[in-house]
Amino acid sequence: MGSSNEHLDINGKPFNRNLLVLVLLVGTFCTVLNGTILTTAFPTLMKEFNVTTSAVQWLTTGFLMVNGIMIPVTAWLSNNFSTKMLYIIAMSTFLIGTIMCFTAPNFGTILAGRLIQAVGVGITMPLMQVVMLSIFPANQRGTAMGLGGLVIGLAPAIGPTLSGWIIDNFTWRDLFGMIIPIVVIVLILAFIFMRPVIQTKRTKLDILSLILSTLGFGSVLYGFSSVGDDGWGSPIVLSTIIGGIIVILLFGYRQLKMDTPFLELRVFKVKKFSIAAALSSVTNMAMIGVEMILPLYLQIVKGMSAFHSGLTLLPGALLIGVMSPITGRAFDRFGPKDLARIGMFLLTAGTIPFLFLTKTTPVLDIVVLYMIRMFGISMVMMPVTTDGMNSLPFDLMSHGTAVNNTVRQVFSSMGTAILVSVLTNVTNNTKPGHSLLVKAPLQYKNDFFNATLGGYHAAFMVAILFCLVAFGITFMVNNSSKSKELNINNIDEVAGDK
Repeated sequence: MGSSNEHLDINGKPFNRNLLVLVLLVGTFCTVLNGTILTTAFPTLMKEFNVTTSAVQWLTTGFLMVNGIMIPVTAWLSNNFSTKMLYIIAMSTFLIGTIMCFTAPNFGTILAGRLIQAVGVGITMPLMQVVMLSIFPANQRGTAMGLGGLVIGLAPAIGPTLSGWIIDNFTWRDLFGMIIPIVVIVLILAFIFMRPVIQTKRTKLDILSLILSTLGFGSVLYGFSSVGDDGWGSPIVLSTIIGGIIVILLFGYRQLKMDTPFLELRVFKVKKFSIAAALSSVTNMAMIGVEMILPLYLQIVKGMSAFHSGLTLLPGALLIGVMSPITGRAFDRFGPKDLARIGMFLLTAGTIPFLFLTKTTPVLDIVVLYMIRMFGISMVMMPVTTDGMNSLPFDLMSHGTAVNNTVRQVFSSMGTAILVSVLTNVTNNTKPGHSLLVKAPLQYKNDFFNATLGGYHAAFMVAILFCLVAFGITFMVNNSSKSKELNINNIDEVAGDK
């Protein structure tokens, strides 16, 4: 395709690919960072606005829900609107939400700001992936998606540590204030360097599909996010998850019957894409679940502060950022098969020792094990995702990205819900009776501590099962990929390829 400065947009005008990619990556980094940046700020916000734990959790739960709802919509948006215009609108929406949070006089305003932010994030993240797949040829997409993985993997991982440091040294408003000038600069650069690089074709928005998608995915994500507080037996949890699944099935049935569907589910006809989506989703369950449980162990069992627990996980987070571009290049050169298997082996091997954590486990051991896990994840996530996307006709890239991200979002919520509920249930079922507190307070304290530790061990055991399932799926991955940049009409031909 010539040098990096000799690329043409859909109107035949030249653009600088390196600068376009830089604008995309910096903007997406800012938006994705916001998913986890409030984690360690919750106690401060509860005190500031006088709200309960369950209320403040909505700053993350609501954010993830709206984000998840927006991802399927992005496929339709990116096919109907200019890439440049869509990116600028998404970043502007995100900026409005961030300013609302920064200046929020009450809890309602900060929550509204978070939900508006999530609309922007739900568009920028999948749009970034589609653009990267569109402006790089198939033999360079591993490297391109590796750069994307650097952003998607690194930003949420450093969020809690950065948040803890800012809360300790500045105010909670600075969590949002520091992002505003960066986003303003990104917007200015987007006007100059962003280009329409995805072919658009006007299609009518199917309102019923949009409603079914929003209700279905929103309901399922809400249900799973409520499990930690309410438990699996809660009528709200059961009704929202079951109701959501029914609505999603109706949504899927409608898509398969439409000539131009809102979300093209025929991508699942392509075996390589389906395997990649399944593998990345289960791997994500193993990753996100432990990311949620491990800081709790560090804070509750080992008595570390939120900031220091985040700092313990930071080397692993930085490692995934460093390794993503490298594993991307390795994918371009060697294919996904060996990368996926070695990566899942490392992820599984790095998770098994968590079964034997005690109060006296050295922090250095946890740092090293977490780094091994992240090293493994960097070898699996983006290479496998890129391999799945390469197997699709070019016209289905945006739909494939939306489907992949949506499935991964739902599975992440499911994985977190399962691990948190196992942790809670095992702890509650094995903790000593209250009468022991009166008879033998020291024994009660010891038994209660052991019950808590048993809960963490059980949760890590489930995480290992996720790893083993994903490891099994890697044996379905192969390197015999003939990249076909065809069009939507060739989907059955591509699906038939071995």
